[in-house]
Amino acid sequence: MKVEVHDRFEAVAPTEWDRLVGASRLRSPFLTWTWQAEWARAFAAGHRLEIRRVEDGSGQTVALLPLFEGEPGVLTVVGGADVSDYLDLIAVEGREEEAWVALLQARAAERVVWELHAVPGASPTVTALPQLAQVCGLEAAVAVEERCPVLALPGTWQAYLAALSSKHRHELGRKTRRLEREVPDARPSCAMRPEEVQARLGDFLDLHRRSRTGKARFMDARMEAFFRSAVTALAQRGAARLWFLDSPAGPIASFITLEWDGTVGLYNSGFHPDRAALSPGVVLLGHLIRDAIERGKRRFDFLRGEERYKHEFEPVPEPVYHVRIARAEPPALP
Repeated sequence: MKVEVHDRFEAVAPTEWDRLVGASRLRSPFLTWTWQAEWARAFAAGHRLEIRRVEDGSGQTVALLPLFEGEPGVLTVVGGADVSDYLDLIAVEGREEEAWVALLQARAAERVVWELHAVPGASPTVTALPQLAQVCGLEAAVAVEERCPVLALPGTWQAYLAALSSKHRHELGRKTRRLEREVPDARPSCAMRPEEVQARLGDFLDLHRRSRTGKARFMDARMEAFFRSAVTALAQRGAARLWFLDSPAGPIASFITLEWDGTVGLYNSGFHPDRAALSPGVVLLGHLIRDAIERGKRRFDFLRGEERYKHEFEPVPEPVYHVRIARAEPPALP
């Protein structure tokens, strides 16, 4: 195995990068070349990039580990814990461990720390890396970082409703009927084509900023530019949708969803604060889950965070992990 280090995304062709994502265990949109490159352009400008490429004896790329130096001596996985819900080593499924061994051996003498965020629990980065690192004279500390509530979707909407507790089934029906009574002309709509997504991103951003204290600070000009470029690019691949609950007076709730590998991911949200008492987000979310079931999706992933409204739909929390790789320190002398 050979490890090369590149200092810019353009050193790896987008098609080669995304083929590797498609061959990996985690085929997440957060790992695609566009998402990663747009994130680095928005949030890592001026910082040192290290894109570590692992090639086998035949010259085939089997893994990529994109890192940036956010602080001196610490290289962090590209993607950002605040905007990317699943990150990891990008490696051909089944070859993760040999790729990690090559990466660890290549950096054994370095004193830098590597940090990965939002790594799924089933990844070899969580299950095998600590033992591999120890053999290389390194330490890999693994800790739960957050949880992603996930629904395993049944074959029909009726089967999903039947599996809900009577309390949550009753609440979903009550909130839906109340909104239909108070705003009878409200209708769900979905923007899928890139030009539709571009045209309605402004509506989403307005609802997002207005919906909760702190969201306006989060969605600053730099974050907006990233959202516009990354979400539109994913829409061109058929991997992003923009949902609204529209009324004659304007939209009252909105979600961005991302799609991959039979999964619909609830990426971000907004709602009109004047309509908060009608729970428009919960009502729209019911439409999204029903749509995912009717399109044959296997999972509905609420992504990171365990906000209370998510649990009204009875998902199962799945942990994601923070992984820190550093040189093993010798034991202190007595």
